[in-house]
Formats: sequence, structure tokens, C-alpha cells
Amino acid sequence: MRQRGIGEVTVGAIGLGAMPLSIEGRPDEARAIATVHAALDAGVTLIDTADSYHLLPGETGHNESLVARALASYPGDKDGVLIATKGGRGRPGDGSWTVTGTPEHLKRACEGSLRRLGVEAIGLYQLHKPDPSVPWAESVGALAELAAEGKIRAAGISNVNTAQIEEASRILGDRLVSVQNRFSPAVRDAEAELRLCERLGLAFLPWSPLGGISRSALDGPGEAGLALPEFHRVAREHGVSPQQVCLAWLLALSPVVVPIPGASRPESIRDSAGAGDLELSAEEVARLL
Repeated sequence: MRQRGIGEVTVGAIGLGAMPLSIEGRPDEARAIATVHAALDAGVTLIDTADSYHLLPGETGHNESLVARALASYPGDKDGVLIATKGGRGRPGDGSWTVTGTPEHLKRACEGSLRRLGVEAIGLYQLHKPDPSVPWAESVGALAELAAEGKIRAAGISNVNTAQIEEASRILGDRLVSVQNRFSPAVRDAEAELRLCERLGLAFLPWSPLGGISRSALDGPGEAGLALPEFHRVAREHGVSPQQVCLAWLLALSPVVVPIPGASRPESIRDSAGAGDLELSAEEVARLL
């Protein structure tokens, strides 16, 4: 698989979004762990999780703990795996999401993530979403303090606009290494944020990267999407899935892009990981724009 940089760390060009393993429609633990193991076998070395990825009340950190168990039971080499987790959101258990970006909450959330992941420092800790009731500089400042204390090795921000990226960059300096925003064939309104990441040398991690690509039997839970015919035509020409073409298209948009497709079964992530070796021509990329 091609490699991409996130700060000083090199990862496989395709990551794993672990959220589907813990929320609505989640698989049993055996299949969930098999999915993580399949990702690692396929060359995936970035796993994205969050303390808020759970289903029921009282399950905070379900996904982090699951990822930690999957890594502990993996028989192969896992030294190069980067676990990226997030803090600042919550799930009361009724299907809704909350946002809490106070420094106090973020520091407590980080401590909980450290315990569940069983690490002394988190490889990449991301602020999950700006809290409109908390000054952005205060939330980002908490990440700077966590980095100074050695509890996180690098910081990321998610669901942000260009002004928030620029301010976070001023506060965090080279400790800021990534931005995670929604970006897909169906949702392309983060183009300005992607280009700013290029200029600042930040990795851009598209979440829900398969939005707009019709689902197949390989896919786990997620939005139904739309059938975008050109992606399907290019897929037939290469003899691969439209999902694989979608991820290869995202990689072709910029060298800073590292998609994190979700998966809830081994077949899904194996197919997604194949995009790391799929090279699209300039003409094909132009057809998909």
C-alpha cells in the first residue's frame, strides 16, 4: 500500500474508521476484532476511533476499548500502527450527539482514552468538534497543554473551517498535524479546508469518504448514498468496486489526503485497502471531478 505522512509518522494511505464497530448495527465482538485484524493484514496502519463511539448509556469508550483488545490479540507486527482518537463529543444513548469543548472536559476525556487504550501517550488526539459555547482558543489550548504534558504526541482537529484551522495552527504550531472533515463524492464543501491543509503541511482525513457511492454487499452500516455513474464506469474498467475507485480518487486529489472509510466486516476493509494500490490516470480523475 502507498504511504502517507501524518506529522512525523508514516501510515498506509487508507485508514480504518472504527466507528461502525460500536454504534447502531454494530457486529458482535468476534467479527469486530476480525475486521480490525483484516485491516492490519491489508497494510492499514491508521485506526480512527473516539470516546463517543458507542451505542448505549454508560458505554463511553466502547470503541477505544474494542480497538485496544483487537490490537492486543493481533499476532502480527503492530509497532507502526497509529491510533487516532478524539474527545469533545458525547452520546446520551438516545441516538443524539452532544458537544463539550471545555478544557476541563477535554483533559478528563484524554485521561479516559489513555486508560482504555492502555498507552502512556496517545499518538494522535483530535478535538472532535468545535463547541459554540466555548472559545475556540480555549479548546485548542487544552490540546497544547496535553501535548506539553506528554499525554499526546500530536494533535488534530475535526469538523472545522479555515479560520479555525488557521487559529489552531497558531496555537499548536507543529504539534497540529491533521484535520478531519467530511469529504466525499457527494459532499465536497471542504475543498477550501483541504487546500489550506496542503499549504500548512497538515494531513487531511476525510470522514464518511464513501458518501455518494451506492452500497454493495461489502459495505457496513452507513448512509445509503447515491449511485454516481462515472465512478461505477471507472470501476468496471479496472475490475474493482466503485468504493475502491472512490478512495483512489480521494488519494489522487492531494498527497495530504488519508481517507478513513468505516467497516464492520473484514471484506469491507480488505476492499477499501485495495485503493492504496489503485492508481487512477489524470483523465480518469478528471472524469470523476
